[in-house]
Amino acid sequence: MLSPKKVKHRKVFKGRSTGVAFRGSSISFGEFALKATVCGKMSAQQIEAARITINRTMKRGGKVWIRVFPDKPLTKKPAETRMGKGKGSPESWCAVIKPGMVLYEIAGVSEEMAVKALSLAGNKLPFATKVISKETTL
Repeated sequence: MLSPKKVKHRKVFKGRSTGVAFRGSSISFGEFALKATVCGKMSAQQIEAARITINRTMKRGGKVWIRVFPDKPLTKKPAETRMGKGKGSPESWCAVIKPGMVLYEIAGVSEEMAVKALSLAGNKLPFATKVISKETTL
């Protein structure tokens, strides 16, 4: 799973999901991309599951770029613990997703295969996505 080597703060605030993505909202490397249409959180396990789906659908042909990285720690208190006594310990990592953010990019495969691979990967994610291409939006 993806996780940062080192972070400035071990625990972070939950934050609010508002606004749209300006940075990382256009295709930079590949020909086709999977773009988020709503906000949400993407865990390291979900990033890996979608990546595996893309690679298996393309039969390891072409090139894949992962444009998101899980850099926010999620904390959790132990089961059957009373309220209070501070925040729980870090359990996993997630990436904060805003509408318009490009999640994955693909190059070197046909349009039909790229659309199929990216739509199957979008099914693994907990928010709505759409497939776009470099020249036109699909």
